[in-house]
Amino acid sequence: MTRTRAIKLSNDLILEAHKYAAVYSRSVPKQIEHWAKIGKIAEDNPDLSYEFIGNILKARAEMDSGNVSPFEYRFE
Repeated sequence: MTRTRAIKLSNDLILEAHKYAAVYSRSVPKQIEHWAKIGKIAEDNPDLSYEFIGNILKARAEMDSGNVSPFEYRFE
């Protein structure tokens, strides 16, 4: 169950989120959620690079959308 709650954020953060949200076709709240998700993953896994975290999120989105195919390993 998703609950919404009003929180206070700095104007600087909101202005930055507006810029990135426009580039990535997200709403400002979704952009801030995206940053929070990446930040949490980075804190939980400090050895992972930003690029690796991004690839994990992209792969998860592909799986969730059903846009995957099985991998077949062949010995030659």
